[in-house]
Amino acid sequence: MNDDLDAETLAFAHRMFDLARAGATEDLAAQVDAGLPVNLTNDKGDTLLILAAYHSHPDTVAALLDRGADHTRTNDRGQSALAAAVFRSSADAVRALLAAGADPAYGNPSALETAQFFDLPEMVRLLQAD
Repeated sequence: MNDDLDAETLAFAHRMFDLARAGATEDLAAQVDAGLPVNLTNDKGDTLLILAAYHSHPDTVAALLDRGADHTRTNDRGQSALAAAVFRSSADAVRALLAAGADPAYGNPSALETAQFFDLPEMVRLLQAD
């Protein structure tokens, strides 16, 4: 986010990120439908989609993807929404991201590397399923 934004705008943006973290799907979807940028990004590079995936909210992930969220965006550490969902072992979020075309080998670390590093065999199987 930009240093030039006023306090009210920053507070609103923070509320939107909180909605993604909380899995407030209906409220967040309504904001996106009303014009909130679906790829809104915080000061760490986390998008609404990455936050929803990291906090294990597959319905919110699906709603954001349905509204055009870019699953190829990574945060400032190179992590994707798919890697975040894998780290949290959120199978439904992983499935939604894969169905949207997310690449298990994308990012640093990638979703597949994340699953292997944290010894998450069920996530490895899900990522490697055809």
